[in-house]
Amino acid sequence: MDLGEWRADWLWSLPIITTTVVFHAFFLKLLNQAVSSLLTGRARTTLVEIFSIIAVAGTAFCCTVLHGCEASMWAFAYKMLGAMPTGTNAMLYSLNAMTSYGHTDIELQSQWQLMGSLEALDGWILFGLTTAFMFNVIQTIWSQHTRSK
Repeated sequence: MDLGEWRADWLWSLPIITTTVVFHAFFLKLLNQAVSSLLTGRARTTLVEIFSIIAVAGTAFCCTVLHGCEASMWAFAYKMLGAMPTGTNAMLYSLNAMTSYGHTDIELQSQWQLMGSLEALDGWILFGLTTAFMFNVIQTIWSQHTRSK
């Protein structure tokens, strides 16, 4: 395949990667503020453990929704470009690409296949950010829990 054929993949993928990473970081910042407020406001109560569980569960839920929104951005692009026949197929393909799960027989049209690989790269970046963020949340909770004893 000629590298010139992949130009459109790069032209579409790089702005989507940049947008999803900025979107992800922005919402992780908001989520961090919410978790910090929850833990700081409740650190001296006897219910620290319950609030800690709520904070971790809520963070995991919000991060999952965030990843779903970002996969939707890719699915929208695939559908808009005609790389996928339906929105459902586009979303399923997007989630498979982003998570590197890849257990469907849905494929992008050949001219857009590099774009699917670039989405997988985006998924690695986003999941790396989420992992670091979740680690920070848990570390903050442990720190709060140690101080409240």
